[in-house]
Amino acid sequence: MTLSIVARSDGGALFGVAIASSSPAVAARCSHARPGVGAVASQNVTNPALGPAVLNELQRQMEASAALDMVTASEPHREYRQLLAVGCSGRPAIRSGPKALGQHAEALGQDSAAAGNLLARTTVPNAMVQAFGEAKGSFPLRLLVALQAGLDQGGEAGPLHSAGILVVRRDVAWPIVDLRVDWTNDDPIASLMVAWNVYTPQVEDYVRRALDPASAPSYSVPGDP
Repeated sequence: MTLSIVARSDGGALFGVAIASSSPAVAARCSHARPGVGAVASQNVTNPALGPAVLNELQRQMEASAALDMVTASEPHREYRQLLAVGCSGRPAIRSGPKALGQHAEALGQDSAAAGNLLARTTVPNAMVQAFGEAKGSFPLRLLVALQAGLDQGGEAGPLHSAGILVVRRDVAWPIVDLRVDWTNDDPIASLMVAWNVYTPQVEDYVRRALDPASAPSYSVPGDP
């Protein structure tokens, strides 16, 4: 029911998750990231608690593969879970249980990992990793390009209804990007791209408003002097 990619920027200054699904509110349940630590997608018969658990292990300086091994070893229903992780160092990693739904697949890049279940084609994750590696522009945009590449390769076997992008930055304690389309009968990835195009010019403004309101630009809303 899901296709996703987790990734880091060069040097791990940024971590992010881009995800889409036929289920509602997929990003609210499956996307996890922590500044300076890493990013995790926990999907396929989702247990949202696994995301923070993997991030805790990454924060202990474990590489992604070891962190996934540690968490899945104590997960009683590990055979149902599909987990993707990327940390500050080492290769990204994926663990897909034998009860992952439908046609499932995964692909690893130098700084990204993509996987899915109930896919239309097993080539979807590889297309996502390749698109992320080749895309130009900002880190969040590269994640969205990768998500679109997964859809262009066939996406899920059924229609997508929700999507999201989550990005954290080392020097900020909260996500600098957390955009979601929780349900639509149209294309949620296209709707997510519209939201990103509106939000992208204001990302740094919102950081400045949090850290130094006096120097931040005006809010440009009715009633703002």
